[in-house]
Amino acid sequence: MDPALPTPADDKRNTILVVDDTSANLAVMGELLSPLYRVRVANSGQRALAAVHTPPRPDLILLDIMMPGLDGYSVLERLQADPATRDIPVIFVTAMSGDDDEERGLSQGAVDYVAKPIRAAILLARVRTHLELKQARDSLRQQNENLEHLVQQRTEENELIKDVSLNALALLAEKRDNETGNHLHRTQAYVELLIEHLREHPRFAQALRPPYDSLIAKAAPLHDIGKVGIADQILLKPGRLTAEEFEVMKTHSQIGADALHEAILRVQAGHGQGLAPGPGPALEFLQIAQQIALSHHEKWDGSGYPCGLAGDDIPVAARLMALADVFDALSCKRHYKEPFPIDTVVRIITEGRGRHFDPDVVDAFLALQPRFVEVAMRYADIPPRHALG
Repeated sequence: MDPALPTPADDKRNTILVVDDTSANLAVMGELLSPLYRVRVANSGQRALAAVHTPPRPDLILLDIMMPGLDGYSVLERLQADPATRDIPVIFVTAMSGDDDEERGLSQGAVDYVAKPIRAAILLARVRTHLELKQARDSLRQQNENLEHLVQQRTEENELIKDVSLNALALLAEKRDNETGNHLHRTQAYVELLIEHLREHPRFAQALRPPYDSLIAKAAPLHDIGKVGIADQILLKPGRLTAEEFEVMKTHSQIGADALHEAILRVQAGHGQGLAPGPGPALEFLQIAQQIALSHHEKWDGSGYPCGLAGDDIPVAARLMALADVFDALSCKRHYKEPFPIDTVVRIITEGRGRHFDPDVVDAFLALQPRFVEVAMRYADIPPRHALG
């Protein structure tokens, strides 16, 4: 039973669902409400639960308590349990006028309690008040959703700008060494594979927890930013570097780290943070990029550069980058070398376990070897510069 007075299809009035097992009560409330609202009625709890899911969806429910079958408390409980109906305000309309009855109804989620026999002015006032409250809540919810959407849109735009800026900086260094091709894409993808494999490892779980996992991947392309400070005659030398030239080449790690550190300090100063230590959450990806730029040539046994760090003193991000960078350097043609076959690459990296590389990072690489090869093929230089095919 769900009769309603005929209304135009474009009727914009609020819809009230009246639930009562007595037809006389339905008629009285329908006659009282219909001049102001679109009225639907149901003569049982079961029919009321069906009615709330059919259009027009009620904006408010007037619910009797004492009904056969499902009583008002049971109906309210089911309405509250359903995400689609829990926000519909319910006013109990009942002859049960005891304080305990009212307290029970309100504690279950009813917004108000009107006693029978109905007094028209009181019922209309309560209905109007709770419809206005619902409209205000709905408006606030919509504003919040719009704001969240706007914030998400702005965040995505900022992330895009950050990614473009980051890659522009990285490409600035790469373009000076014109034989590295898709080196940035490959090494970033290798780092992402290692992160995925090691994120649950006890030694790495803390360092690779969100959001640091994505920040490390985003920062990886900046590992060689310091090469912008290396002279062309050294950076692009077709043959083996002399000992003196190699010492100059090694300074690219410190040059890149210093440049990123200076960038962090300038941004802090520009945002009124002074020269306080640490970049703050908004600049953590630059801090990680600084770690990678400075330490990706450090070695597990302490024989690397520029600081001679060893073991766990080397930042995790730099340890991942170290293996990714060496794999790409070994497997791809450079202006100073031909590519090595994959078996040779794997052998060299395996021999570096516990010497050049963190042993667990090497183990992750060995488990991921086929996927490393897939990345190398996906981002292959044109013409090909690797020997993995």
